[in-house]
Amino acid sequence: MSGEDDREINWSEVIEKGAIGENGLDLGTIKQVEDDYIVTEVSGINKRKYHLPKTSVNHFNGVFLNFSLNDSNVSAFEQKSNESNLGKDSSVQFPGDLSLKEESEREVGATIPLIGEDLKVNKRIIENNIKIIKEPIRETKTVQIELMHEKITLKRKIIEDSSVDKIDNLAGLINDQSSSYESSKASRDKGSEFSKSEFFIPIKREEPVVTKSSYVREEIIVKKRPVTETETITENVINEKIGNDNEINEGKDRFPI
Repeated sequence: MSGEDDREINWSEVIEKGAIGENGLDLGTIKQVEDDYIVTEVSGINKRKYHLPKTSVNHFNGVFLNFSLNDSNVSAFEQKSNESNLGKDSSVQFPGDLSLKEESEREVGATIPLIGEDLKVNKRIIENNIKIIKEPIRETKTVQIELMHEKITLKRKIIEDSSVDKIDNLAGLINDQSSSYESSKASRDKGSEFSKSEFFIPIKREEPVVTKSSYVREEIIVKKRPVTETETITENVINEKIGNDNEINEGKDRFPI
């Protein structure tokens, strides 16, 4: 069982609880919990005992401890009747009242289960948010436009007959065309033909009028698509191996590992 599942299951609560495999397979009652395996016992006519690896535990619902084991693979963890309980300090017992010849003829031995961890990687779906920001950007735009305006031009015309009556007629003509003519009549009455005069002539011009309006310039279409990537998961697993410190055959051979 991985460290994540160890934090989720309180192993002291599973003692004397039921153990089941896939499709409701009865794995007996939990009798002992070790670091790497769980000892269960099936009572009844066909009494059996199992050493089930913690790595095969799925979950604990408070009543049953569920294992990912079925009929085809659970037999590998069954302890036979001639096997002893193998704990941390357990020892393999052989009949002590038999000679070497008798042991060789009867092939006396014991089966030691070696527990290993299997690495399984499952998948789950998590959800993250991708933020898309829309913000205004100020930029300068230049537009050319043609503007029209009126301009005053002056043209000199020589008058041969420069009588005062013609001057008065010219002033009256300018006033009829919406011009302002001011003269000092008093000065003319006194016989003075020269006076300071001001003329106001209206002129027109065009000026630009700037208006701004909003419009949809373009549309951004956001879509999602699944992308498959391969990720390598590296995790440490524990596998038991057999070893022996007692030398045989005059110290030259050792039990095979």
